[in-house]
Amino acid sequence: MSEPADVAGLVLAAGEGRRMGRPKALVTTDGTPWLARAVDVLRDAGCAPVVVVLGAASEQARALVPDDVAVVVAPDFASGASASLRAGLAALGGSTAWGALVHLVDLPDVGPDVARRVLGAATGPSALARAVHDGTPGHPVLIGRDHWAPVAATVRGDAGAGAYLAAHGALEVECGDLATGIDVDRPPRNSL
Repeated sequence: MSEPADVAGLVLAAGEGRRMGRPKALVTTDGTPWLARAVDVLRDAGCAPVVVVLGAASEQARALVPDDVAVVVAPDFASGASASLRAGLAALGGSTAWGALVHLVDLPDVGPDVARRVLGAATGPSALARAVHDGTPGHPVLIGRDHWAPVAATVRGDAGAGAYLAAHGALEVECGDLATGIDVDRPPRNSL
């Protein structure tokens, strides 16, 4: 394997969005699909490659993903966010990235400035860092390559990697001055 050169971006967008009334990968605000926005956040922060994990309504959502962005479908997406994370990390296994910056599709107020701050806080394959918004742990989350297999082996259901990050001393990067980091679970008034 060649020397890891960069940080990959990973957008988790597989959920059904039950409270939203549709998959969040299909939500649009002010004419901009959340999925395209999440990809742009990671790209603008310098992540390469960017991989999108889809599940519910994957064919419709795939049409919103730029042609040069890899798409992986988590067949077991209904079992929770952990299925998306496992599928995404597995898809990055062949990359030369030293880490993955994990971002969620339903964080429309989190921009590239937040992603860059998290990326700037830790480097190298043993890195673990996460955005904290006014003291509340959130996303994006930086997972160094050394942690990909252990994270994938331990995440279950909708819990994600929070317990792993806490147990392994992930660096908390305060970003409350840049975004709320609140995931949107209900339809915005101006969504289509």
